[in-house]
Amino acid sequence: MTVGDQDLSRVVSHALRHEPWLYELELDEEGWVPVGQLLTALHEKGGAWQRVDRDALARMLVNATKRRHEIDGERIRALYGHSVPGRVHKLPSEPPAVLFHGTAPETWPEIESSGLLPMARQFVHLSVDRAVALSVGRRKSERPVIVEVDAKAAASSGVVFYEGNDLVWLAASVPSRFLERG
Repeated sequence: MTVGDQDLSRVVSHALRHEPWLYELELDEEGWVPVGQLLTALHEKGGAWQRVDRDALARMLVNATKRRHEIDGERIRALYGHSVPGRVHKLPSEPPAVLFHGTAPETWPEIESSGLLPMARQFVHLSVDRAVALSVGRRKSERPVIVEVDAKAAASSGVVFYEGNDLVWLAASVPSRFLERG
């Protein structure tokens, strides 16, 4: 029996995004941990987890439907989605002109009033296109609202954006004046 890519991704995400202390891991300021330490933590789960190795992590990355993690040499990190205390340091990037955010209809009045806020995460997650935003929004509602973000104008006004991966962009928050219900 082996640990599947989806289960491995779920546990690695939990360890690197949400509760690293449960795995006796300490993220550096950019969210990196040594691969060896992560593997040791996974092996302590016992059973099939004891056979997870660097190749299994690499396979998980290659087979992922979304690019959530990255390995660089002997370290690994989650690219976005952190809810750990403190903020993982990211480098600012120039966003696409327009980004999107999928959400439940009942949250639109609050977003329209207060803007997009990170809630329990470190950053607001924004999608590069409507299809991705719709997919994300469907996790919250059968008929999600798609919020269109004028990222170019927001960036020109001082909102800092960070590239999460090829489909996800991040911002600390986005004021309502740059948002339109799509």
